Amino acid sequence: MIEDFLKEAESRMKKAVNRFKEELAGLRTGRASAGLVENIKVDYYGTETPLKQIGTISTPEASQIVIQTWDKNAVPAIEKAILEANIGATPQVEGNVIRLNLPPMTEERRKEVVKMIHKMAEEARIVIRNIRRDEKENIEDLKNEGFSEDEIKRALEKLQKITDKYINEINQLAKQKEEEILSI
Repeated sequence: MIEDFLKEAESRMKKAVNRFKEELAGLRTGRASAGLVENIKVDYYGTETPLKQIGTISTPEASQIVIQTWDKNAVPAIEKAILEANIGATPQVEGNVIRLNLPPMTEERRKEVVKMIHKMAEEARIVIRNIRRDEKENIEDLKNEGFSEDEIKRALEKLQKITDKYINEINQLAKQKEEEILSI
C-alpha cells in the first residue's frame, strides 16, 4: 500500500516534469521551431484546440515558421491565438497559410525569456511539492491502519528522495534552457 502511494507520487511528478519540458519547448530560442507554436490553444469552433491539431507546422528557414491549416475558416482564430501568445512575431496570412518571420532576439528579449523560464520552473517545483504534500498526507493516514512508525518514516524518506530527484531535474532543464537562450 505504501509502495502504491510512492509509485503514484513518482508517476505524477514525472508528468509534471514532462509538462515543464513541453513548456520549455514552446519558448523561443534563436531558431524557428514548431514547438514554439504547436501547443498554442486556438478557439476552434468553440473548443480550445492545440494548433498542431488544426494544421501542419513547418520551419522552411531558420527564422520562419509556416502553418498550413486544413480549414480556411480557422485562419482568423489561429492568427488571433498567435498574437495573444505573444511569441514576438506577427502572423502574415496568405490564403490558408500563415507565416511567422521571427526577428533576431534582442538582449532585452533574452532576459525576458530567462525570467519566464524561472517563473515556469518555480511553478513546476510548486506542482512537485504539492504532489509530495498530498502523498505525504496519504502515507501519514496509514498510521490509523496499523502501519508502524518506522514504515511510515521510511516511506516519507523515500518520498522526499523522489521529490528531490524531480526538483533537481526541473532545475537542470531550466538551467540548460537559460544557457541556450543566453548563448544565442
